[in-house]
Amino acid sequence: MGWLIAACIIVFLLICYCFLILPRPAKKAPSAPFKGLMAAHRGLYEKDQSVAENSLEAFRRAATEGYGVELDVQLTKDGAVVVFHDDTVDRMTAEKGRVDSFTLSELQAMPLMGTEHRIPLFTDVMAVLDGKSPTIVELKSTENYPELCEKTLAILRTLKGPYCVESFDPRIVRWFYKNAPDLVRGQLTESFSHWREAGLPLWRCIMMHTLCINFLTHPQFIAFGRGHRPLCMFLGHAIGTMRVFWTERPDADHALLQKRYDCRIFEHYRPEKRYHK
Repeated sequence: MGWLIAACIIVFLLICYCFLILPRPAKKAPSAPFKGLMAAHRGLYEKDQSVAENSLEAFRRAATEGYGVELDVQLTKDGAVVVFHDDTVDRMTAEKGRVDSFTLSELQAMPLMGTEHRIPLFTDVMAVLDGKSPTIVELKSTENYPELCEKTLAILRTLKGPYCVESFDPRIVRWFYKNAPDLVRGQLTESFSHWREAGLPLWRCIMMHTLCINFLTHPQFIAFGRGHRPLCMFLGHAIGTMRVFWTERPDADHALLQKRYDCRIFEHYRPEKRYHK
C-alpha cells in the first residue's frame, strides 16, 4: 500500500511540474510567417561592424536580401524607444554609461564603432523594414518595463507586416500575455550552465532553465541558445509551441538546427535558403 501512495504522490508532482513548465501552442495564422524563417541577428551586419549591428543599414540589407530580422529595443533617458542591444554604450561607442542614462539626442550623436551609423529609433527601423521582413522584437529587461512594453506595443499597433515579441524577462512576457494576447510572444532562455556562469543565484538559474514560470507567462514560443534544451521545449513541441534558435553561426550544424527548430536567428553568414517572400 505504501508504494502505491508513493507512486501516486510522484505522479501528482510530475503533473504539477508539467503544468508549471508547459508553454502554449502558437496560433496558426500569426505564427505562420515565422515558421521556417531565417532571421538576421540585429540585422544583416558585418562581423567587423563596418555595417554596425542594429543600424538602419543592417536592417535595410536584411530586408533587401529577403531575410527576417531580430532586433532589441529599450528606453532612453527621455523615454524614446531605440534599437540597441547592450545595457551600456561602452562596447559600441566611444562613450561610457547606461543607455537609459542618455537622452535620444545624446545617443544619436554617438557613432557606432566609429562608422557613420547611429543608434536608431524603433519607428525608423520599422519604417525601413516596411513590413517586408517578419520581425522578432526583443524587449530588454528593465525596472521600468511597463513603460517600455506600453510604448513598444503602441508603435507595433501602427505597423503593417508580421512581428512578434520576446524577452528574457518573464515580467515582460507576462505583460504581453495580459495586455496584448493576440500578439505572438516568446520566452528567451539558455542552459542551466550558462546562467550559473553568468552569476545568477541558484534559484534563478533553475527558474530560467526549467521555465517553471510558464504557467504565468504563457509563451507561444521558446527561444533557446546553446546547451541542453529544457523539458518544456519538448513538451511544447508536442502541442504546437514554436521553437526558435539563437544564434546560428557559420560553423553550426545547420541540418540539425533546421530539424530541431521552427525559426533560426543567424549572424556572420548568409544562409542559402530564405523562407519568406
